[in-house]
Amino acid sequence: MTFDQAGLRRPARIMRVANVPIRAALSLPFPTPLSAHLMLISYTGRKSGQAYRLPVAYLRDGDVLLTLGGGRWTYNLLDGQPARIRLRGRDLPVQPEVVTDPAGVERLLDRVVEINPRAVRYIPISRRPDGRLDPNGLHAAVRRGYCVVRWYLQEPGPTARIRGATRSPGPRLI
Repeated sequence: MTFDQAGLRRPARIMRVANVPIRAALSLPFPTPLSAHLMLISYTGRKSGQAYRLPVAYLRDGDVLLTLGGGRWTYNLLDGQPARIRLRGRDLPVQPEVVTDPAGVERLLDRVVEINPRAVRYIPISRRPDGRLDPNGLHAAVRRGYCVVRWYLQEPGPTARIRGATRSPGPRLI
């Protein structure tokens, strides 16, 4: 085992333990302070068929939610396949779009930093002096599975609303 592998196992174990109370708090039927920045995603393992519920950070970009993805959970999301999230105390059907092309990832990461400049510390790709992402680092990160997930709400009925959003014809974005 290399030093890097050993260094990654400790945070993974800590997160498995920490996720238990976080999942419980995000499962409550009302918004909590945690739900302002975290949501609970429900998905099924592609090979195992096992159901999972995982808390992930999100950022609202207009009517879309963005999640930085670098874990194995993103491999279970398929474009066009509906999923469920628990957002601010509500269960919502969503359609994930997993963005894995380097240009798309860079565009969305720039948008994330524009919305929340503090998010730059969670992006594992170095920046050039001009502020742009290092292309070699970006391509290497994408090859290792780094992506951005866009979450689109699949409106279940005419009464579905999210904090002041108005209903539009057809599928509505969060």
